[in-house]
Amino acid sequence: MSLKLEGKVALVTGSGRGIGRSIALKLAGEGARLVINDLDAEPAMETVEAIRAAGGEAIACAGSVSAPDFAERFIGTAVEGFKGLDIIVNNAGYTWDSVVQKMTDEQWYAILDVHLTAPFRILRAAQPVIRSLAKADADAGRRNVRKIVNISSVAGLFGNAGQTNYAVAKAGITGMTRTLAKEWGRIDTTVNCVAYGLIRTRLTEATADARSTATIDGRDIRIGVNPDVMEMMARSIPLGRAGTSEEAAGAVYLFCIPESDYVSGQVLMCTGGLTGI
Repeated sequence: MSLKLEGKVALVTGSGRGIGRSIALKLAGEGARLVINDLDAEPAMETVEAIRAAGGEAIACAGSVSAPDFAERFIGTAVEGFKGLDIIVNNAGYTWDSVVQKMTDEQWYAILDVHLTAPFRILRAAQPVIRSLAKADADAGRRNVRKIVNISSVAGLFGNAGQTNYAVAKAGITGMTRTLAKEWGRIDTTVNCVAYGLIRTRLTEATADARSTATIDGRDIRIGVNPDVMEMMARSIPLGRAGTSEEAAGAVYLFCIPESDYVSGQVLMCTGGLTGI
């Protein structure tokens, strides 16, 4: 049986851990060749090795997506390593929460940089490459629909207290998605977005005091959700639980397969049935 993504070149930011890793493994399992990114080289290489151990192909491009030179390096890794570019998933990100009157400029710009500016730069760098590849396909009489999948959140659709920076960034990515869907149709590229609800990752995993931290881009960021809050949030979801990273990856996968070749400019909510927060 043929694999749905056989030979495709897929780039996934933030794919050393969590949802991004699950997305990368899902795409690789259907035959895609992966460019893996993480802030740190070690988790990026762990995902690369997991894909290779399963018989797939993968290479790493470690580093912060917020770095000014990252986009060109990321796209260049795909072109140099695999001679192509078919799928881009803008997944990397984190939260740094505060109510608006206490939010610093640093918090504001850090979250906009990772969730909105980084995808903008990546897609800006990718456009000339995709345009050239699309022209070569057309000249050769080949039809190859390329796929962009941006990651948003229900916070970007409905707002969420304490997350002005994150909600604004995630609302922005939906606007970018719908705009590029109109610009990139002529180069046979669909642009869609997945908006997640509550998904269990290392950044949301319940802790006793919600004071666990992770070092992200040189900053110690508080992570974790109080167990009582986590349980209350889960009860508000029609399916009665948070989603898994594998389930989150499945939503992205739907936009990457040939069956969605005529679907573009859409926002898919992956929330377990939750329609607002």
